[in-house]
Amino acid sequence: MQVRVIKIGNSRGIRLSKNIIQKYNIQEDVELILEDEQIVLKPISKVRQGWNEAFKEMHQQGDDRLLMDDVFEDEDI
Repeated sequence: MQVRVIKIGNSRGIRLSKNIIQKYNIQEDVELILEDEQIVLKPISKVRQGWNEAFKEMHQQGDDRLLMDDVFEDEDI
């Protein structure tokens, strides 16, 4: 795909179409990666996105129990 570099204030930039923004779930920020003489834009996903729903599902399935005791035998209480 070929896009035109446009003037934005004192800088230059490119526009991304609505379809690209939706397809790659681009929100506000992207990571700019420079590698092998190429520029790669990578969407930044929110850290821990969806964790609340996953924890609720784990609880409903009884899969949220401790894997080891939180107090060890040789530990003072």
